[in-house]
Amino acid sequence: MTEQTNESYFNYCFGLIRKIPFSTLMVGGFYLVVLAAGVFLVDFRLTALLSASLHLFGVWAVLALANVPSIQSGTGPNFALPIGIVSGLFAMVLVLAMGFSGWAFIAVSILVAIVFGSLAGYLYGRLMNAVKGSEMAIAPYTGFAITAAFSLVWLSIPIRHPNMIFFLGDGLRHQIPLDHFRANSILADLLYFELFGLEIRTGELLFVGLACFLMWLFFRTKTGISISAVGRNPMFAKASGINVDRSRVIANMISTAVAAVGIIIYAQGFGFVQLYDFPMLLAFPAVACILVGGASGQRAKVINVVVGTFLFQGLLAITIPVFARILEGADVVNPLRMVIQNGIILYALARMSKGGAK
Repeated sequence: MTEQTNESYFNYCFGLIRKIPFSTLMVGGFYLVVLAAGVFLVDFRLTALLSASLHLFGVWAVLALANVPSIQSGTGPNFALPIGIVSGLFAMVLVLAMGFSGWAFIAVSILVAIVFGSLAGYLYGRLMNAVKGSEMAIAPYTGFAITAAFSLVWLSIPIRHPNMIFFLGDGLRHQIPLDHFRANSILADLLYFELFGLEIRTGELLFVGLACFLMWLFFRTKTGISISAVGRNPMFAKASGINVDRSRVIANMISTAVAAVGIIIYAQGFGFVQLYDFPMLLAFPAVACILVGGASGQRAKVINVVVGTFLFQGLLAITIPVFARILEGADVVNPLRMVIQNGIILYALARMSKGGAK
């Protein structure tokens, strides 16, 4: 009886492990290996490595969350995330120029970013409807185009704030420091505390939790269910009376607006508003986060965002200091990051071509 019980328990555990996507197992296993190496080989404190993981999770999670509506609608991972990011950057630039600072800057920037992101998302959603079947081929080029266009905007915008423009000549700086506007880590410092040496940036985590809850709640509304139905089977959804094009536009509006808010959380977390080519550096890592969490090109859940962002960004957070100390003088961190990031995306796209994950 005992042997049968043990065998049943083993089969149950093995079945659970088999349900975990390969990308999650791979990155999660590597995360644990690097964590152990940091603690036992190079004498890092475990709490310091976990604190770095939580920090990157807090600033990246909302950007990764922006992929959920686009994936659920059938347009795939949002490789055009720079559209929303630029919308958020433009909102922050205008709000700073108007003299807002501190919590007023965060609140007004989020409101303006949602408006700009929704408008940009509407236009992008219309574009996605016009290129059905080629969304992921068009999306990266759209992101490149909007980033290049706004590089000209940052150079020519008539703003003369001394903490925002170049020291010599016209145009906004590549990095606008938020400490001059009392908005540096303002969310991170809200209710901040340490637990046995583990740094808990409570404000960021609460915001991420709220954003995830609202996204989860939305996909239980009639509109959210319609979007999911369109992504799962557009022909059946159309036959059921759902306006497929409208659902896809709404999904992309939400995705772009969430990305616009996400860059505000990212900026305050690092203390800079970063312009010019910077938005293009965020799209692929944000997509990799949700894919690491187990999302496919057709299905995504909030739990995929939480798990994937912590594992992927946490891995990057601890890999840099650990490998820098183990391999002194060898610059392997960035190549390793690119291999993991792009490898995960390639793996997900390969699964899509076979009809989804198993």
